[in-house]
Amino acid sequence: MTGTILAVDGGNAKTDLALVSADGAVLALVRGPGSSPHEHGLDGALDRIEALLTEAGPPGELAIADLSLAGVDFPHEVETARRHIEARGWARRVEVGNDTHALLRAGTDRGWGVAVVCGAGINCTGVGPDGREARFPALGDITGDWGGGYDLGLAAVFAAARSEDGRGPRTALQQTVAAHFGVASLLALAEAVHLDQLSKRRFVELAPLVLAEAPQDPVAAGLIDRLAGEIVSFVRVALERIGPLPEPADVVLGGGILRARHPQLLSGVEAGLAELRVPLTTRVVDAPPVVGAALLGLDRLGAPDSARDRVRRELAPEMAEVSHG
Repeated sequence: MTGTILAVDGGNAKTDLALVSADGAVLALVRGPGSSPHEHGLDGALDRIEALLTEAGPPGELAIADLSLAGVDFPHEVETARRHIEARGWARRVEVGNDTHALLRAGTDRGWGVAVVCGAGINCTGVGPDGREARFPALGDITGDWGGGYDLGLAAVFAAARSEDGRGPRTALQQTVAAHFGVASLLALAEAVHLDQLSKRRFVELAPLVLAEAPQDPVAAGLIDRLAGEIVSFVRVALERIGPLPEPADVVLGGGILRARHPQLLSGVEAGLAELRVPLTTRVVDAPPVVGAALLGLDRLGAPDSARDRVRRELAPEMAEVSHG
């Protein structure tokens, strides 16, 4: 068991890269802009990760590169990414997955269960005790997906616009959405987007506003209920695909929106899961996916439990500093 692990969480909005020794010591941790292949192309995404690897410093011999990349969901995408990374010679062994697998590993040591990531987007994976997997393409409308910060923000704009012109119920989102973007009205916001003066991708910024308005605004509360229902649907289908299970499954929830622990959202998820009448244990995981990527790398090296405990102790506090620095 020798060498260093390269652990990467390449998300839509940010990229976290850690170098971890075989005994679980965190050698380096850097954060940079997003590195989703859907946003930047595969080579462009890998260029961004390589720049962070250079910033992290001379890594020595890399035994394993374990990368969790947003938007790498289909098997051919995984294989293509792996080949391109191998060609760059970062490590002796390369493993590629998406952030749901890393979240699942960060949230349970059992090696199986269900994980739902709800950040800028939403996705889910399920892994059974026998290795069977349940995956979702998570391509948005064309694959039936709704949820995450962007969809929540877009729904807020939709509701605010209809509040303004009278086609929908009145909502406080009408004022808060306009104020967030510094415009006088939702019509002005629509014009700015139409004229390419404002990117629709910025609608992801509105998710915290929806969470904040939900306790006193029925329209915002309805959006939170809808999101809870989507999360429950993911879990239900994943459990069906990997079941029947010999014991209660761990259901791991992560991503920025779920880590906010909004009372209505979490209570809605808990109530929906209870209706499934399937034994399970639910937990929200604060550890970011890069922690799971590091743990997966240690698993592949056959590292002892002490190494896994160490990387959890050392990496989680450092991530807090990166997040607030």
